[in-house]
Amino acid sequence: MSDCCSTTSQRFDLVILGSGSTAFAAALRAAELGKTAVMAEERIVGGTCANRGCLPSKNLIEAARIVHESAHPRYPGLTPAKMAVDFRALVRQKDEVVRGYRRKKYESLVGGRISIAEGHVEFADPHTVAVDGKRLTGEKILIATGSRPAVPGIEGLDAVPYLTSDLLAADESQELTDLPQSLVIVGGGYIGLELGQMFRRLGSEVTILERSQQLLAHGYEPEIGREIGRVFESEGIPVVTQAKIERVRQENGRVVVTVSRNGREQEFRAEKLLLAAGRRPNSDRIALERAGVRTNGSGAIIVDGHLRTNVPHIFAAGDVIGREGGSQMATPVGSHDGGIAAHNALSGEEPRRADHRVLPRAIFTDPQVGIVGLTEAEAIAAGHSCWCRTVAMALVPRAGAIRDTRGIVKMVADDATEEVLGVSMVGANAGEVIHEAAMGLRFRAKIGDFIDLLHVYPTMAEALKIAAISRFKDPAKLSCCAE
Repeated sequence: MSDCCSTTSQRFDLVILGSGSTAFAAALRAAELGKTAVMAEERIVGGTCANRGCLPSKNLIEAARIVHESAHPRYPGLTPAKMAVDFRALVRQKDEVVRGYRRKKYESLVGGRISIAEGHVEFADPHTVAVDGKRLTGEKILIATGSRPAVPGIEGLDAVPYLTSDLLAADESQELTDLPQSLVIVGGGYIGLELGQMFRRLGSEVTILERSQQLLAHGYEPEIGREIGRVFESEGIPVVTQAKIERVRQENGRVVVTVSRNGREQEFRAEKLLLAAGRRPNSDRIALERAGVRTNGSGAIIVDGHLRTNVPHIFAAGDVIGREGGSQMATPVGSHDGGIAAHNALSGEEPRRADHRVLPRAIFTDPQVGIVGLTEAEAIAAGHSCWCRTVAMALVPRAGAIRDTRGIVKMVADDATEEVLGVSMVGANAGEVIHEAAMGLRFRAKIGDFIDLLHVYPTMAEALKIAAISRFKDPAKLSCCAE
C-alpha cells in the first residue's frame, strides 16, 4: 500500500488516475486551458489501447489476414500459396509499431504543464492520491483508470496457467511470444472472436466456448452472431455454444476444460487456455472509499451527464465508468469524454454533456462487423413501431466484384417516421462503412436520406442505400445505381 500519511505533497490543477487515451485527452485539454495536470500510471504510459489492445491486435490481425488470403485466394486463376509464419518475428515487429506509436502519440506529449507519476495510485483523501509514497493533490481529480480482462470464477483456475488479451502486451511479462499449437478460448464476444480467428489463421487449432446460444449474444442483432458463426465454421474454428464452464485442470502438459452442455459434460483439451470473458472497470484497487466515490454493482464508477461523480470535484471517464450514461468501453469514447471531463472540471464555462446516443463500434474479424444505434429488440423496447430489414451482402455490387459476398446489412427504422435508428453490418470494410450510418444517425437521417445520397459505385457503402431501398422495392430487381 502507498504511504498515505506523508505530509509533503505536490499540487496540480488536475490529478488524473491513469495515462490512457481518456487521461491524455483530459491532460491536453487542461494544458490548453492553462492548467497543470499530472497522470499517475503503474504500467506503461498509453494505457490498454496503445500497448495491449487496439493497436497490437489490429496489427497482428492484418498479418493473419494476409496469410489466410494467400492460402485461400478468392479468384480463379490465383494459385494458393502457403506462407511461412515466424510468430516471434511478427511479435517483434508488432512491438516496434507499438513503441513508435507510444513515443509519438503519448510520451512526446509529456512536458510543460503535463507530467507523469509512475507507480501504483490510490486515494489518500478526497483531494489527494498517493503514488508509491509520493502525494499528489489536485483541485480537481479525474479517475481514468480504464479496465482489465475479467477473470471468471472457475474451479481449478488458480492452479492452471491461462492467457488473457494481455498476451498482446508490448514490453510486459504477459506478452505471448510463441505461437500455441492449440488454444481453447472461453468467451464468444469481440475479443474471443478477433483473437480466435487470428490465431487460427496463423496456424493454431482453436476452439471457442460460449455460454449463450450463439456468438455475440448480448447487445447485437442475432443475425450478426449467426453470420460470424458460419464464417468461423468455414475456417475450421469450432464454436461450442451453451457451454457452461465447470472446471479446468492440467493433464500431461495440456489444459483440460470441462463444460456442461445440454445436461452432459464434455472435455476440451489444448496447449493454452485463453480467457475472453469481457472486461471489468479498474475501480477496486485505488481506495475509492477514502474519497467517498460510489460505484454500481459492476464496479463502474457512477457519473452524471457531465461525468461528475457523487463527489463534486471528482470526475470519471473512459472504461472505468462502464456503461454509465449509455457509455461503451471503447477508446474513442474515452478519448472524447476525457476532454469533456477536463472542460467541465477546469474551464469555468457552461458544462458540456457527454452525448452517448451515437457510438459506432466495429469488430475486426474478417469480414468485419460494424454496428451503430439500436438493435431491433432495443427499438421495440423503446416504444418504436419498427421497420427492420436484413439484406444479404450478395446484393451489393462491390461485394460481387471482389468475390466476397459474405455478410449482411440490417437497418432498423421507426415505421411511422422512417427515422433510421440503427444499422448492423457484417461484410468487407464494415468498420469503415459504419461511419456513414453513424453520421446519418447523428443528424437523424431517414430512410429516404440514405436512398437519395449519391454513393460512389461500386463501394461497400452502397449496402446502406440498398438496405434503405428495400423499404420500397426489391433491390434484387434493380440495375446498378438504380433507385
